[in-house]
Amino acid sequence: MFGADKGNIAPQDHRLDGKKLRIGIVQARFNEGITEALAQACKAELLVLGVQEKQISLVQVPGALEVPLALQAMAEKASYDALIALGCIIRGETYHFELVANESGAGVSRIALDYQLPIANAILTTENLEQAVARQTDKGRDAARVAVEMANLMDEI
Repeated sequence: MFGADKGNIAPQDHRLDGKKLRIGIVQARFNEGITEALAQACKAELLVLGVQEKQISLVQVPGALEVPLALQAMAEKASYDALIALGCIIRGETYHFELVANESGAGVSRIALDYQLPIANAILTTENLEQAVARQTDKGRDAARVAVEMANLMDEI
């Protein structure tokens, strides 16, 4: 279960068993170097967790604002156990950063609640490119783990 000192989930934990799961991923192309690294880390971790490659679907959209619409289309198919949102929003000199970050995040949450479908949100919001690069691999892996754990939890509830 949980490690005594760090609270980490043990690899053999049934909550992280992805063998029977179908996972959909929506990847924004804007800041593609970062989002591609997120997607690679996410897919690799899904495979480690036992999700079969043929059970992983990936679609790409132009940017973070388009992610919720693609998630909604996938959710409506009702063939996924969980979805994953991948993107990268880097602060610029205008208010546009706040608008994109807030609206994409709210859209992802709304789809999850409306469809009662777990969505791991790994749309990075960073101050600069260096922060995004520092987070791209870990956040991609984290999204895979969240999706698998939440899919299994929803199946148990």
